[in-house]
Amino acid sequence: MYTLSEMTMEDYDGAYRLWQNTEGMGLSSADSREAIAAYLRRNEGLSYVCKYGGEIVGTVLCGHDGRRGFLYHAAVAESHRGRSLAGQLVSLSLAGLREQGIEKCHLMVIKDNEIGKQFWARAGWKRRDQILLYSQDT
Repeated sequence: MYTLSEMTMEDYDGAYRLWQNTEGMGLSSADSREAIAAYLRRNEGLSYVCKYGGEIVGTVLCGHDGRRGFLYHAAVAESHRGRSLAGQLVSLSLAGLREQGIEKCHLMVIKDNEIGKQFWARAGWKRRDQILLYSQDT
């Protein structure tokens, strides 16, 4: 039986293992235990996990800047895909954003992540080709 719940730091190790084993997932120092703990504190009630038999098989990180929401690390273990788990996780996060007055949400997909691009397109998310992302280490 699948259970969906708010992500806590008790879920970190299982979530990180899932992210490491998810094709197309990019990990960095922003995914350290300390960084994720800070992220969850700043964005309480918006990130979720899905467990099956006590094992984390799905995740979504969600937060906002007061104006726009952002999804990160939406992942479902390959052996558990096709059961609408990602959609359920994302729906929980989007509902939380709406409750906080956030009306639009963005997500980023690594350019060569074909599985991710196909999933988000099928889920009705619109690709924004006119926006470029620039980054800089601080």
